Amino acid sequence: MVDIKHAPEATFDELVLKAARPVIVDFWAAWCGPCKLVAPELEKLAEKYDGTVDVVKVDVDANPGLDLAAPLEPGRVLAIPERG
Repeated sequence: MVDIKHAPEATFDELVLKAARPVIVDFWAAWCGPCKLVAPELEKLAEKYDGTVDVVKVDVDANPGLDLAAPLEPGRVLAIPERG
């Protein structure tokens, strides 16, 4: 099983914005139904693309500033940020 990284505000830039590989970011919350539905699929993606793509989870309740820092549309659960 692949270890999916969790990005608090302190390491978000390092793990997501400055990552050497493409990153799928899961902005989730414990109370979010769609987040719970997506989680097993993200685990499968992390396993399948281990070493090629990083999957990083951000708890929006614990890190309220990060959901606004990322270029997201309202209500969006996943993001693949562009570098450049």
